[in-house]
Formats: sequence, structure tokens, C-alpha cells
Amino acid sequence: MEKAKTPPGGARSVLVVSSSPKSGEYFGDILSPEDFDPVMFAGSAGEAKRLLVSTSADIAIINAPLSDEFGSELATALSDLPMGVILLVKSSVYDEICCRVESCGVLTVPKPCARQTLYMTLRLAVATSARLSRMEKKNRSLREKVTDIKIVNHAKWLLITELGMSEEDAHRHIEKQAMNTRLSLREVSENIIRTYDK
Repeated sequence: MEKAKTPPGGARSVLVVSSSPKSGEYFGDILSPEDFDPVMFAGSAGEAKRLLVSTSADIAIINAPLSDEFGSELATALSDLPMGVILLVKSSVYDEICCRVESCGVLTVPKPCARQTLYMTLRLAVATSARLSRMEKKNRSLREKVTDIKIVNHAKWLLITELGMSEEDAHRHIEKQAMNTRLSLREVSENIIRTYDK
């Protein structure tokens, strides 16, 4: 069977959560080390959560049912992280579980399933992970920009109230200090806040 091609940016890390002892062999055939590295294994939802405290993964594959919960609860929890989440469930409960988790972006696959089906779902999870990572990076950048603006505005307000500057003069003062000291606007503003905000 064709294996997933290495995505731009290198191999993806994968967390396989399964209580079945044969999982390593089954998923090892699909998760080639040049495309997916590292591949981590957890035998329960609790073990998976403990593992993710100290590490991260781009993709999670959950083979339900697990020894300590069904698996849909873990899938829903992991969907809050910037990762692609695949949940394997018995065909008899597929519709019910799929309806429960699809709004969280979890990709549900009925089993038994052909390896080609799992492979295609894995490709979707790779794409999902890449999109979520980009969104997370963009959101983090936006949050930092908003914080920068708040800090600069606070510094300007202090220059206006403490030194009687106009807003325009206060802004120019901060920009000039940044150029002269080769610091960012935020760093200059933080220095002003430390000086005047008693």
C-alpha cells in the first residue's frame, strides 16, 4: 500500500491511543518513520493525557473503545488542540458517535476499515493539523500585536498625563526612543510605564 508522502515542513508527530496490543503492528504499516516521527503509543485516555502534558503531537489516532473510557471523550478534548484527530469506532455505533464528535472537527472512521480508508483519513488529518497550526500561529501573532498596542497606549497616556504631551508628541517620543535605543516600541513603552506608573 502507498504510504503518506512527507508533508512540507517535515514529518508529523503522531499519538496512537489504543488498548489493543496489536495496534503497534497495524499502525506501523501505515505510519512510515520518514513521514511520521515520532510515533507515540498510549494504552488509555489517561496515559495519553499524561503524555501530552510533556509533549505534543500533530495527529492523534484513537482506537475505541479504550480501557478507561470509550474514546469519544478524549477525541473531543484533543480537538481543542491544534492537531488532527481520528477516531476509529465499530460500524454499529459509527453514526451515533460521528454525530456526537463531528462538530468538534474529529474525523470518525468505522471499523473494520480498509487500510486505504485509514490512509485517506490520515491525509485529511495531516491537512487539518497544518491548517490548525497556521491558525494558531496567526492567532498568537494577533494576540501579541493587541498586547503591544495596549502597552504603547498605556505609555502614551502616562506621557500625556505626567509630562503634558499631546497624543501625537507622545507617539513621536516613543518612536524616537525606539530608534535611538534600538528597542521595540513595546520595550520602550514598558520602560516608560516602569518610570511613571507608580
